[in-house]
Amino acid sequence: MLTDTKIKNTKAEGKSRKLFDAGGLFLMLMPGKDGETHKRWRFKFTYDGKEKLLALGTYPAVSLVEARKRRNAARALLDDKIDPTAERKAEKEQTKLRLANTFSALADDWFETKQGGWSGRYAVDTRKLLERELVPELGNRALADITPRELLALLRKIERRDAPAIAEKVLNIAGQILRHGVLTGPLESDPSRDLRGALKSREVKHHARLTEAEMPEFLAKLEDYTGAPVTSIAMRLLLLTAVRTQELRFAQWPEIDTEARVWRIPKERMKSRHEHIVPLSHQAVAAFEDLHQRTENRPYAFPNEHHPSSKPMSENAVLFGLYRLGYHSRLTGHGFRSMFSTIAHESGLFDSRAIELQLAHSDKDKIRAIYNAALYLKERTKLMQWWADRLDELLAKKHQKVISIEARRR
Repeated sequence: MLTDTKIKNTKAEGKSRKLFDAGGLFLMLMPGKDGETHKRWRFKFTYDGKEKLLALGTYPAVSLVEARKRRNAARALLDDKIDPTAERKAEKEQTKLRLANTFSALADDWFETKQGGWSGRYAVDTRKLLERELVPELGNRALADITPRELLALLRKIERRDAPAIAEKVLNIAGQILRHGVLTGPLESDPSRDLRGALKSREVKHHARLTEAEMPEFLAKLEDYTGAPVTSIAMRLLLLTAVRTQELRFAQWPEIDTEARVWRIPKERMKSRHEHIVPLSHQAVAAFEDLHQRTENRPYAFPNEHHPSSKPMSENAVLFGLYRLGYHSRLTGHGFRSMFSTIAHESGLFDSRAIELQLAHSDKDKIRAIYNAALYLKERTKLMQWWADRLDELLAKKHQKVISIEARRR
């Protein structure tokens, strides 16, 4: 039987030697080029009539006590008619497979599978969120090792940055990726499923907008806007069309038919993933014609101020334009849509479904959504002309008020 003292004091002395313990366990002593003796545990056994060796580790990393435990575990496998070397090989393959199935690998597969159905902007934003929030924490983790507690810790870290909206997005994306893993095979279950409702509740903040009573003053200021003409037109067209800022920024001239008075926004740029038909009022057509004289030779109808030949208008251009008009924290580009929706619904003149369709709000029934696009086009054309005329009326009220005040002064 071996002892730690004997193991420590015995050297290879220029040639390989074996120190035997018991039950097939021995320590192989091998001389190294550095003059040191390398000591490796081996277990000798017979299986199916053949003599075999099983490596159990190196000394002193694996102590004598631990080596005996490993030998006993191997003997237990033999008692169950299992070859320890085959079991070791299977474990290594399983480990290799587990390490190959990392979160990063699954995330890449999910992204490639899904991005064809996304807008370019959404794909870019999703990839950025992946690389910034999920990959640094989970990228090299084997899928089978990821736990709900680990995911929750990641989300809590984001919440501590006072970014609850980001935490929600990260949970949503992580859940989609992990469910993709369940569907495609690497995962048995989704560890994020138990985290629904685990995030801190956050106050819902509505997009800043104006009331109808505040609009005449805003329209008058917009009429006198002294900033970049393209930004001024962008704000006017956001009002006149009720589209999303992103849908406007990436507009290209082939989409816009001023003669037919229609703008067809391709499905790739729409949140609903359907082509969106925007009827153009006479006022919207005039705004587009004014814009065309300024940017007709650019790839985007609203070109970037610094990179006009390659990029669309900055996502902050409209917001900064509103700041310039004095509406910081009082109005956003999305607020135009809210204003349109509220006033149009309160008018009682139009079918609410036509208003919602004009706003391109997603219809859960895709077949019905396509049907409605044709069914309500005539009514939406009337709606958008009514809206443009209503804006003109509100502006006229402001001018009449100013004229009235000046008349009284005279």
